[in-house]
Amino acid sequence: MVNTGAIRRFFRTPKGLLTIVLVVLIALSAPGEGLELVGPGVFASILLAGLIDALILRFIRHRVTGHPWEFPSGAVLTAMLVCMVLSAREPWYVMASTSVLACLTKSLLRTRAGNLFNPAALAIVASFYLFGTAQSWWGALPNLPPASLTVLMITGLFIADRVNRVPLVLAYLGAYFLLFTAAAYVGDPRVVAGIFRSPDVHAALFFAFFFLTDPPTSPVAYRPQLICGVIVAVAGFLIFEWLGAVHFLLSGALVGNVFEAWNRGRPLTFRHFVPRHGAGSAPAFR
Repeated sequence: MVNTGAIRRFFRTPKGLLTIVLVVLIALSAPGEGLELVGPGVFASILLAGLIDALILRFIRHRVTGHPWEFPSGAVLTAMLVCMVLSAREPWYVMASTSVLACLTKSLLRTRAGNLFNPAALAIVASFYLFGTAQSWWGALPNLPPASLTVLMITGLFIADRVNRVPLVLAYLGAYFLLFTAAAYVGDPRVVAGIFRSPDVHAALFFAFFFLTDPPTSPVAYRPQLICGVIVAVAGFLIFEWLGAVHFLLSGALVGNVFEAWNRGRPLTFRHFVPRHGAGSAPAFR
């Protein structure tokens, strides 16, 4: 029997609210990309990543807490984010494989405090080298009228506020656009002109609101948030300038993830599936 109370409680949590926001953004942007293109990839990604994560959670959590099954909300969110960044023209199995990779890395690469890397960001960067994937950030509404930026900013700020990461977003966006503005004055402005136009500006906002604010891999206190935001912006800017890699935004996030792992003062150990004997708590899977 469906527990409607539990469902209502879930959709009042940050995870539940983010699920609603991403579904809304997909519903707005998918028709313009072609439902026949994005539909199979999104469906397969959510299904496969969710199934694998549910099995992992059952194997791990059941031994610790005794709960037989748990809804894989984190895998569903990760799969949606992966699909919304990859080009809509990528084959469905590439989207699904990238989403499954994200799900697996979330379980494998962990510190004692939680995820080491943002799983969606890491998997998308890896897929560039594994499958030669392209990115269009279609979920950021770049192909809709300019007013779509308002929708993106309202929903993004809402989520950033709910997870208490507004200083992180503001520090990142301020440093990001300041660096590229300075680069336009110092060097050839044509090289960075696209950063201030669609789809790149949509991508930067979507990244700041929905990737950078990932609670397990971002700072909680305001001062580390400000530092982390600047670090991610500088790292992404340098990767863009030196490598010109399409994944410069996401690679910058991975640098910020390392900073946050260091900031938490936890040893960077891996495969902490089960707490030490006597810890008395389940691992912080998200």
